[in-house]
Amino acid sequence: MPQAGLHAMVGIASRKWFPGREWLLLGVVLGSMFPDLDNIAVAVATLTKASTEGLHRTFTHSLFTVVAVVVLFYFLALVSRKLKWNSLGLGLGAGILMHILLDLVLWFNGVELFWPIRFELNFWSWYSVPLWLENLLSTGEFLAFGLFFWMLVSIAAKNGTDKEYQSMARLWAYLMFGLFVIFVVMAFTMSSGWFTIYGGLYLLALFIAVGVTIRMKTTIETV
Repeated sequence: MPQAGLHAMVGIASRKWFPGREWLLLGVVLGSMFPDLDNIAVAVATLTKASTEGLHRTFTHSLFTVVAVVVLFYFLALVSRKLKWNSLGLGLGAGILMHILLDLVLWFNGVELFWPIRFELNFWSWYSVPLWLENLLSTGEFLAFGLFFWMLVSIAAKNGTDKEYQSMARLWAYLMFGLFVIFVVMAFTMSSGWFTIYGGLYLLALFIAVGVTIRMKTTIETV
């Protein structure tokens, strides 16, 4: 966190910083969400009752990962002789880097910036997050996803892109807003039992966000 949907919206908002190269901004938006895919490893460890130590904000939040992604797609572009793969890699690297920086500034847990070198940077180590705020920020994931989908619908409607998919993206937005309301109520009325359900639906929402981003790449690249 901050929320994956918020990261994605920042990725779109950063369009003025990047040239209009094919797949570049798509890579930025995907890269902005990519680091939070480490929650898959956290979920698997939780379900198997293994340790979750070192799984979140480590390998996907490392500067070495940024370099590795850029280099990997550079060579993929060389092999395929398609420049757009290099653009995608540069975008992914830029998006991951923006995600890391935003996490450092706007979230309360540290980031292992140089993983696998074990060093955690945390500007908020002095602050103890109250439970009510932690619950609100967690449930706010769905609100952020909904706003991201709504942003894509608004851009598509303005530019006349992805016309056949706008209604579906709008439906996803409404669903996320509904889940936000439901989980806010659950978080503040239930002492336990809601977070497991939340975690599963959060991962599903993250996969949906990645899929919608790829599906609406035309919209994203015309903003």
